[in-house]
Amino acid sequence: MKNLPFEWLVGLRYTRAGRRSSRNSFISFISLISMAGIALGVAALIVVLSVMNGFQKEVRDRMLSVLPHIEVLDASGALADWKATALEVEKNKAVLGTAPYVDAQAMIINDGVMRGVMLRGILPEQEPKVSVVASKVKAGKLSDLREGEFNIILGIELARAMHVSIGDKVTLAAPESQLTPAGMVPRLKGFTVVAVFEAGHYEFDSGMAFIHIADAQRFFRQPAPSGLRLRIQDMLKAPQVAYELRNSLPENLLPRDWSQQNSNYFAAVKTEKTMMFIILTLIIAVAAFNLVSTLVMTVTEKQADIAILRTLGASPWSIMKIFMIQGALVGLLGTALGVGSGILIALNIDVIVPFIERILGIQFLAKEVYVISSLPSDLHWSDVWTIGGVAIVLAFFATIYPSWRAARVKPAEALRYE
Repeated sequence: MKNLPFEWLVGLRYTRAGRRSSRNSFISFISLISMAGIALGVAALIVVLSVMNGFQKEVRDRMLSVLPHIEVLDASGALADWKATALEVEKNKAVLGTAPYVDAQAMIINDGVMRGVMLRGILPEQEPKVSVVASKVKAGKLSDLREGEFNIILGIELARAMHVSIGDKVTLAAPESQLTPAGMVPRLKGFTVVAVFEAGHYEFDSGMAFIHIADAQRFFRQPAPSGLRLRIQDMLKAPQVAYELRNSLPENLLPRDWSQQNSNYFAAVKTEKTMMFIILTLIIAVAAFNLVSTLVMTVTEKQADIAILRTLGASPWSIMKIFMIQGALVGLLGTALGVGSGILIALNIDVIVPFIERILGIQFLAKEVYVISSLPSDLHWSDVWTIGGVAIVLAFFATIYPSWRAARVKPAEALRYE
């Protein structure tokens, strides 16, 4: 400590609580409030962004239990030789599995109830290579989809809306009509419900159904599958792998990753996260304004000390450094406390929230209302460093004006009434 420059020694002394007068104690109290405000803002920002990341990850994982990581489509609308394309695609080491599919829209009808449905034709033996839909089947089995039997698997919410269970019959109506002697009539086909799945995402549970790919081609009169679905090692690298495949496949084949298929949703989540970051950063900004008032009061209280230091040869820059050090230390301590507490809460939110729910006798996310009934948390260290850096920068900028004001104190005027 003795080897430190005098600016650091004086700045550290001013940071510690002075007990010589009630005014000094009040200034120290304001400093503590400023430090607590910065810590609260930093901790709140880390926890909120971690929870938002957790919800995003949970929803994304549930979506990708049904959706592919990458799709390979043919510009003509039908992939004539999907096996050859699969062999070519699997040369990329990131690709774990492939499966053909047929995607189409239809109307499902039962006892006067009519709903639109996204119908997907799959190969039951290939589907586990690209999705975990088999593990999402709550009743029945994926293997019950057999060619020529015209069986169907419904989402759990769709099955409830249609008032059907396993073994019941439903009717599918294709968008295209067919010409008969009686004129144009809808193309209808009866299907037997053999299983029910629950992906955990309402959009899929209420509007998606699976049939055998051969039955889908026959029903929709498609000569070949719509495309090829791919599963890769790291779903977050899907855009990069899709770009690699685009360069290696023929021009008529178009790879499309999951982020492109759901671009509106993920753009909305990104915007929401950005706005939440800006809003909660205002908490830190308010604490920084408190730091400005604290330093201004300190400068006013320490005018005699400043004057003495100036008469002893201290430069205006040295005076500025003293108060900048004082403010920066308050900001650093507040940021450190906020980062530590924020990380602790974010990593243990799965324990903290249930404890609070038991104490208060409530449930924040009721199972009857929300698909996700517990608060997920996914701490990103990049968010922690960004939040900590913003807090330190705001605290540093808060010291500039008070320090500049301290450097402008004139010794003669400051000592006139002492």
